[in-house]
Amino acid sequence: MDAQRHTEFVPWFRAATPYIHGFRGRTFVIAFGGEVVADGNFVGLTHDLNLLAALGVRLVLVHGARPQIDARLKRRRARIRYVRDMRVTDAAAMADVKEATGRLRAEIEALLSMGLPGSPMANATIRVASGNFVVGQPVGIVDGTDMLYTGEVRKVNTDFIQKRLDDGEVVLLSSLGYSPTGEIFNLTLEDVAANVAIALHAEKLIFLMEQAGVVDSNGQLVREITESDTQALIARKPAGDDTSIYLPFAAKACDAGVHRAHLISRHQDGALLLELFTHNGIGTMVTQDPLEQLRMATIDDVGGVLRLIEPLEADGTLVKRSRERLEMEIGRFRLIEHDGKIVGCAALYPFKDSAAAELACLAVHADYRNVGAGERLLHALEDEARAAKLKRLFVLTTRASHWFIEQGFAEATVASLPKARQQLYNYQRRSKVLIKKL
Repeated sequence: MDAQRHTEFVPWFRAATPYIHGFRGRTFVIAFGGEVVADGNFVGLTHDLNLLAALGVRLVLVHGARPQIDARLKRRRARIRYVRDMRVTDAAAMADVKEATGRLRAEIEALLSMGLPGSPMANATIRVASGNFVVGQPVGIVDGTDMLYTGEVRKVNTDFIQKRLDDGEVVLLSSLGYSPTGEIFNLTLEDVAANVAIALHAEKLIFLMEQAGVVDSNGQLVREITESDTQALIARKPAGDDTSIYLPFAAKACDAGVHRAHLISRHQDGALLLELFTHNGIGTMVTQDPLEQLRMATIDDVGGVLRLIEPLEADGTLVKRSRERLEMEIGRFRLIEHDGKIVGCAALYPFKDSAAAELACLAVHADYRNVGAGERLLHALEDEARAAKLKRLFVLTTRASHWFIEQGFAEATVASLPKARQQLYNYQRRSKVLIKKL
């Protein structure tokens, strides 16, 4: 490994450490269609699944078999019918469903069992458990069509699945449901995956799909969306688009307590790892609540604030603060936190005798400087100053005067500062003084 690859690998691996710690012992439900196996991409996926298992993630895999079933139906020239993206399954089609699903499950189990020397699966000890863990029931009549042996999830036998996971096995589920009367129903992949994730209180539900994720009206990838905001996107998607299939079930899972749901491309090699172990990911993440919050800092945030401001202290943008000083003054700081990571901070120091306050240590992570994080911090501290009946907000800066002027500040002199602050002015830094009336 050359020097450049060293310098790229080490920071990435360190950045992935919080995720590695956070995922150990958690349950992930990962759903993929039969296309992933049909086009040969499952071999690469097995390597990533093996890595997750080695890191202590409890894995439940849910596979579909639509292309394999369609192929069998076409060979015997049987009619293929769908209603609301659900296959109409008569008795003859059900025989094809069972045959195709059984063959595909055996193939997936074989691929998960690979352990060739020199491959990512070397020394892997993945043990796969399958079984009648999902109880199904008939869907009935949909839009005037009797769906026959097409079903939906009635119950998930969580105790059986949890025992397998506790034993260190990977649980593999197909889109079949079994009834107490001995019948078998053809379920949809998304219905099984969502209900299993809900029943297991899974940390994550992940759908591998044709698209890169959810896109907005401008064709831009939506990185994050709350469950409550999914309805507008669902209504806008054409029937048959993967988003219209998976997004409602991702939202349902999050609404029922699943921590995160992810929609990512099945076509990109390593998509699963890129989504899980990088801060921005590569697909769309659905959450019950917004990932970003603006809040008061606590003593537990000192380390995160230091990591955020150290680069700006090093280049002279901010005055260096010791850890001891930051610990003493942490109550004056407000933070923007994104998915548990501090990405912005600012502090407010009031001078009540002068009806003024100093805005200090405004810092935003480089990835969030063009999305309004700085403005949100500024507005929050302005509101706090107004609530304290202060009339002016001032800031001393060496690098960001233009940004503050754009936010309504005007240049002033050192003499316009409160007297107590004038005595602390550092003439060697020659910071510009900017003031904003509140």
